[in-house]
Amino acid sequence: MNRLTDSAKHQPEKREYQRVSVSIPGRYMLEDKREFPCRTIDVSSGGLSLAVPVRGQEGERVIVYLDYIGRVEGIIIRQTSFGFALALMLPGNKREKIADRLTWLLNREMLEKADRRHDRIMPNLRHCLMNIGDGREHLVKLIDISVSGAAIATDLRVPLDTKVLLGTTAGRVVRHFDNGIGVEFDLPIPIEQFDEDIRL
Repeated sequence: MNRLTDSAKHQPEKREYQRVSVSIPGRYMLEDKREFPCRTIDVSSGGLSLAVPVRGQEGERVIVYLDYIGRVEGIIIRQTSFGFALALMLPGNKREKIADRLTWLLNREMLEKADRRHDRIMPNLRHCLMNIGDGREHLVKLIDISVSGAAIATDLRVPLDTKVLLGTTAGRVVRHFDNGIGVEFDLPIPIEQFDEDIRL
């Protein structure tokens, strides 16, 4: 019996959403309520591939809890050599949140290799205006911030050492990466103001 639902059949699974190879630990629950540990092989905002100890059946609904991403639900669309692949059943806003989190995860390893002096957090307010010194303002997305700087997702290629203003926080561009820039603040953020609700 094929339990693949209409919503899963119409999931634009294959390559409409860009997949990234990232290993994220978690747990998954099959329809019979059994739970097992798992780890992602690749993830997109439309689907994911898991390495698992116990495979489910194609068409089976699976709930997955992943570190950094949280709870997602999907339908098994195929078996793989390591486990199975899921087409995720998500509202649009959840897909956007997963895409944002994947951007953060992709840049996290590279950013951690750079000279880091403070822990970083992902703020709740993700967008801010960036003034690049000539009066122009651009809406950019914050990947993460520390008391001494921020990683910014943007298509702009601002030259190194350029003075910028993120909201009301002054700094300068200190690094480039594939889809953004790193900014070091002129003055550190007071630690008592540094939490996920911060507004630059």
